[in-house]
Amino acid sequence: MMRRAPIGLRCYAHRRIVGSIAILIFFSLGCSGPIFRPQSPEAGLNLPPTPDVHLISEYTHAYGMSPIKVEAVSLVTGLAGTGSDPPPSPQRAELLAEMSRRDVAKPNEMLASSNTSLVLVRGLLRPGIQEGDHFDVEVRVPSRSETTSLRGGYLLSTRLTELAVLGEQIRQGNLLASAEGPVLVDPSADSKSNPAVVTQGRILGGGVAVKSRSLGLVIGHEYQSVRLSQQIASSVNHRFFTFVSGRKQGVATPKTDEFIDLIIQPRYKDNVARYIRIVRNISVNESPHELQDRLLLLEHQLADPLTAANAAIRLEAIGNEQAIGILNQNVAATDPEVRFYAAEALAYLDQTSAVQTLADGARDEPAFRVNSLAALSAMNDVTAYDALRSLLEVSSAETRYGAFRALWAMNQRDPFIRGERLGDQFELHVLDVPGPKMVHVTRSYRPEIVMFGKDQRFELPLVLDAGNNILVNGQSGDKITVSKFSPGAEPQQKVVSSSVVDVIRAIVDLGGTYPDVVQALQQAKKDGSLTSRFAVDALPQSGRQYDHDVHEHAERHTDDPAADSQDAPVDVSTPMPNLFTQER
Repeated sequence: MMRRAPIGLRCYAHRRIVGSIAILIFFSLGCSGPIFRPQSPEAGLNLPPTPDVHLISEYTHAYGMSPIKVEAVSLVTGLAGTGSDPPPSPQRAELLAEMSRRDVAKPNEMLASSNTSLVLVRGLLRPGIQEGDHFDVEVRVPSRSETTSLRGGYLLSTRLTELAVLGEQIRQGNLLASAEGPVLVDPSADSKSNPAVVTQGRILGGGVAVKSRSLGLVIGHEYQSVRLSQQIASSVNHRFFTFVSGRKQGVATPKTDEFIDLIIQPRYKDNVARYIRIVRNISVNESPHELQDRLLLLEHQLADPLTAANAAIRLEAIGNEQAIGILNQNVAATDPEVRFYAAEALAYLDQTSAVQTLADGARDEPAFRVNSLAALSAMNDVTAYDALRSLLEVSSAETRYGAFRALWAMNQRDPFIRGERLGDQFELHVLDVPGPKMVHVTRSYRPEIVMFGKDQRFELPLVLDAGNNILVNGQSGDKITVSKFSPGAEPQQKVVSSSVVDVIRAIVDLGGTYPDVVQALQQAKKDGSLTSRFAVDALPQSGRQYDHDVHEHAERHTDDPAADSQDAPVDVSTPMPNLFTQER
């Protein structure tokens, strides 16, 4: 059977043909013809033929890269009379069975209470998730429910499995995760204009994986053999290793003639999609002579914006000193795309030379921002740390918060960003940085409030609701009274200053939850009492395309709040680093 030419050779031959055609058209049309983009650097050069190199991608496809949906039927409690008694249904039967397994006393009476509601719970287990990792879960009431709001509710401990409905019964798969916690309902949701919005919410980080997901490579049927499985694993282990229980070992283990198990190399823990892409671009049984020929070709491909992305990936997959040298030659290239792709690969090789280009990309170019921040966070380099800290001062909300999350991923124990745990529910981070004052809250991933700038204060007068039972009231001066009202009990009060931090702490001290605090902050911003900028989930976005033509004719200034919303074309094939995904 005739073997297809390797990808590099096919691209090389194709580009030689396209370049020749372009020259013929140019001379036949004269100066009045269209202007073509410069040819690839390979064109016209006396390069050796592309070596017959076989990459792992030729033999395998990735396993475990799709999210797994886990579900449950459960109970939300703590509602202020907005719950309902669920009608007879398979969901009610399943919930009663679960309550019986947990020895809940008088389950039917609990379901009948207007302070509880049956809910459907759903979460997604991301690729590579490990036992003990947290993830968001969504809760919503069933379509026939009479529950009017989940605001202020708390999801009881819930077992999450893969579910299937067979006949009139719900069948559960293996236990994969558990979930519990306060339900965050959109604080700005209006139950009158859109009643459905307040009957659904999220529990940030409320899901916990009880089982690690497998990640690996599946060898195509036509190539399956024990020998090839071992060769692929050996090639991967030559490039990547990790430490397990203090012992150094390769990341790949050949399990069968068709499956190779992969451990995530720690540098790629927050960008699993890139890790798999790098692994699949490792060569199998490549001789030193073949490697030298391929490096020469990749050097010229990297210099061309049209082929730079793939060339950088393959140089990163090689990862030796020569590959690093080629990438370093291009980190200061005149073309921004070439600079970025070279720097991104260098970052995952932990090379300081990548830092300035990536910092510039995160600050100035929305198309490069998300991957620049993820790459900087993967480095063990004080220069990368300093670059991320400098980005905390800019105007763009997504750049500032993206830099914060990158620093958190780099070192959660860093005293500068560590913050404090409030009510064993969420983190409060107060960053002493210059730049516009901003309060950032999350509605995904992990419950946290990040304050950019110290000593942020509310403007008085103000009256705010923090959930169903807590009132924040400040009429004049510099004092605010935070009160909790409970049926049959005396009101509890705390008098604090107008400091935003003091008010947040008072709400939590009186039993308020993270959703209660977010509701109060959002209302304060709406009413004008919070003068700082207020941002929600200002995450850097993936899929923005770099517009080469625009950048050739105009300088872009993106260090401003308006830069957070981009009209740039979107490339949906660009994988999002899981450092910035909603489902992390």
